[in-house]
Amino acid sequence: MTPFLICLSNDPIMPQAAVFGEGEGAECQFLGTVRGEEDGKPITGIEYTAYRPMADRELEKLCERGQKEQGPHRVEIQHRLGFVANCEPSIVIRVKTKHSGLSFDLCRWYLKEIKTSVPIWKRPVFAD
Repeated sequence: MTPFLICLSNDPIMPQAAVFGEGEGAECQFLGTVRGEEDGKPITGIEYTAYRPMADRELEKLCERGQKEQGPHRVEIQHRLGFVANCEPSIVIRVKTKHSGLSFDLCRWYLKEIKTSVPIWKRPVFAD
């Protein structure tokens, strides 16, 4: 099995059943949705953009670094691009590991690293 799968797409994020490989006993999933406000003001959604060549490369480097620094695991990352309406998911991170604690830790680690190192920008679309 491939240790990572990354996808930047305008396609909606769809639920998936967990499929475990040999030796995997835990899956942690983070699903981030668009809230109905930004800086206390109502929004209809968020417009996400990315510099695709660099964003794809940075996500791949991040997943490779995760394998080296954190030990064997599988990770799937999908981040929406384009307009994402309130209450719709904009990102999903699924991490499969042998044990649950590592799975939780890695999910949080990937989210932090994506927010700080991958060139994906958001522009709130205000309701008024």
